[in-house]
Amino acid sequence: MTTYSLASITFLASGNHSGNDLHWILYLLPIIAALIGWMTNYVAVKMLFHPKTATKILGFTFHGVFPKRQKALAEKLADLVAEELFSISDVSSKIKEFATSDDAMNEVGRRIEMTIRNKLVKSFPMLAMFLSDEMVEKVTGLFQNELKDFLTETSTGLGEKLEESMDIREMVQERVNAFSSEKLEQLLNQLMKKEFRFIEIVGAVLGFLIGCLQLGLTMIT
Repeated sequence: MTTYSLASITFLASGNHSGNDLHWILYLLPIIAALIGWMTNYVAVKMLFHPKTATKILGFTFHGVFPKRQKALAEKLADLVAEELFSISDVSSKIKEFATSDDAMNEVGRRIEMTIRNKLVKSFPMLAMFLSDEMVEKVTGLFQNELKDFLTETSTGLGEKLEESMDIREMVQERVNAFSSEKLEQLLNQLMKKEFRFIEIVGAVLGFLIGCLQLGLTMIT
């Protein structure tokens, strides 16, 4: 992303200057080259997002890379999410797994037992004569097993309906396409701010090194 016009820098050092002028220009070569490197990469990073709409200048059309390719980016991201990262079948499996897990069933059992001992007996006091601890455990276990079977069937059916009614690929594509250019730039800057800054710094460092090389070659020749 970094380009340098060494010829233009050399021209500064090889023009019609006095000895003192030449001396200072020579030592400015690394700094000038560093500024050129930094500015070149800075502009290149900005051109990833700007201009946000196609703009013609001197017959050339300029358009930021991400705004121009937003639709393609949305399609690729949607394919990636739908095929590699997320699927409705995974959600269905998790729903079924959590709904019928031991922790969930134990909690259900406690709630059933509490309902029998507190609410059912309170509503029908005569049942207290027949509901021993053993009977309560048997009734709780019966309801618990029936509810587990019900949840298994229900979660399976729910998963199938979700797969039929939801298209992850389409959802992701619509959301990304709906991003404004400003939102897309903000999002990518948040994710890659350090990387963009690193690119600019690399441009300056490379420019400085090239300037030092040019300074050495100029002094030798």
